[in-house]
Amino acid sequence: MPSPHHWTANGLARLLLGCLFLTFAAVGVARAVDYPTHPVRIVVGYPAGGATDILARIFGAYLSEKLGQQFVVENRPGAGNNLGTEAVVKAAPDGYTLILVNPANAVNASLYKKLPFNFIQDIMPVAGFIRVPNVMEVHPSVPAKTVAEFIAYVKANPGKVNIASSGNGTSIHLSGELFKMMTGVQMTHIPYKGSAPMLTDLLGGQVQVTFDNLPASIAHIKAGKLRPLAVTTAVRSPELPDVPTVADTVPGYEASAFFGLGAPKGTPKEVIDLINKHVNEAMKDPAIIKKLSDLGGIQIGGTPDDFGKVIAAETAKWEKVVRAANLSVE
Repeated sequence: MPSPHHWTANGLARLLLGCLFLTFAAVGVARAVDYPTHPVRIVVGYPAGGATDILARIFGAYLSEKLGQQFVVENRPGAGNNLGTEAVVKAAPDGYTLILVNPANAVNASLYKKLPFNFIQDIMPVAGFIRVPNVMEVHPSVPAKTVAEFIAYVKANPGKVNIASSGNGTSIHLSGELFKMMTGVQMTHIPYKGSAPMLTDLLGGQVQVTFDNLPASIAHIKAGKLRPLAVTTAVRSPELPDVPTVADTVPGYEASAFFGLGAPKGTPKEVIDLINKHVNEAMKDPAIIKKLSDLGGIQIGGTPDDFGKVIAAETAKWEKVVRAANLSVE
C-alpha cells in the first residue's frame, strides 16, 4: 500500500467515495435491522368493526409481538376510503405508516373522477392477507329464502327495497351493482360510512339487503339475526357450506374482497421485505390460521410483487363494472 505522500488526488477521491459508500450501506443495514424503533400505524379507511378493521387488528397484534413495537390501528373513515388512503400517500415513506389495502382501493381508481393520488403508482404493495366472499344477506323480515325468491320479491315490490353498502366504491357496493346489472332488479342504494353502521341499520330492519364482507357478518348470521341467501365467490364458503353461490342462480356472477398491507412509495425495500416475511410467517401460525378461517378467508400470501399483481387485476376487473353500470363519484 503506497504511503500517503504518494497518493494522487484521484486516489484520495476514490478512497473517500469508498468510505462514504460503506457508511451509507451500513446506515441502510442498520435501518433495516433496527426497524421498528417506535410505534407503527396501520391506517384503516373505515370505522372500527368492519372486515378491514378486524384484519388490521389481527395482523397488527401479530406484528407487534414479533417486532417489539406496537402496530397501532388508526381508523380514518371518510370519502369512500379515500381520506385514509390520501393520509398514507402523503406520509413519510419510512415504514412507520402502512395502509390496510382493501377492495375500495381498486374500485375507486375508476369510480372517482378526481383523486389526489394514483393508488397503484403511489402505494407500494407489502403483503397480501386473504380473499373473502361477500355474502348476500337480508333482514329476517324479508320473506325470500333464496336468490330467485329475492329477485321475484324485489320485482313485485318496486321502490320498496333498500340495498345498503359500507360506502360508495366498496366491494359491498359494487357487488350489489353487479347483481342489479345482471338481474335487472331495481333497488335504492343506501351508502353508510363503514360496515359497522350499515349492519346496525340492517339488523334494525331500516334497510333490507346487503352484500357484506363475510368476516363482519358471520357472527350475526350464525346467531340467526341475518339470513344469508348466497355467497359471491365462484365456489361455496367453508364457513357457510350450506349457502349456495349467487352464480347458482345468476350464471357468471363472481365477486370477492381482498385485503393486505401497503406502504407509501419510496418505503425502503428492506422494511417492506421484513414486514412481508412476518406476514407470511403469521399465516402459518395455527392461531392466525384459525382466525382467518373463522372469517371465511382464503389466504393470498406471497411476495410484495405477488400482491401487486392482485391489486392490478382487481383494479382492471372493477373498472369494467364501474363503466358498465355507468357509476361515478365527483
